[in-house]
Amino acid sequence: MGLATRTFSDIDMDFMPNPITDDILKKTNENAIAQSIGNLLQTAHYERLFNPELGCNLKRYLFEPIDNITTNNIIEEITKTIVNYETRVQLLDVSANPDYENNGYDVSIKFIIRNDPQPITITFFLERVR
Repeated sequence: MGLATRTFSDIDMDFMPNPITDDILKKTNENAIAQSIGNLLQTAHYERLFNPELGCNLKRYLFEPIDNITTNNIIEEITKTIVNYETRVQLLDVSANPDYENNGYDVSIKFIIRNDPQPITITFFLERVR
């Protein structure tokens, strides 16, 4: 008997219509979870009315000097947010590398979905926007 796998799905936040049915497209499994992690990291505390603690305060670190202390604070904030609010994944590694030329951080998040042993890595550039 094989292991039962669970499918995770969410709507596509780009709200692109399906060309055949005109329904909103959906994201599944790792794409849905990657989108969810992105939403968590872009949401600041107190943005959600009935859940003010949900989210991550990454924006407060983006106007700080780019140094090891700020880099470690960003890693801790990302780690705490994913561990507390994205229970579908097991976090393996979070790294942030300062990019002094572009005034930001190259961030990499490595995790596994709880029902799939294949590791997934999300990478993005974290910068302040004025």
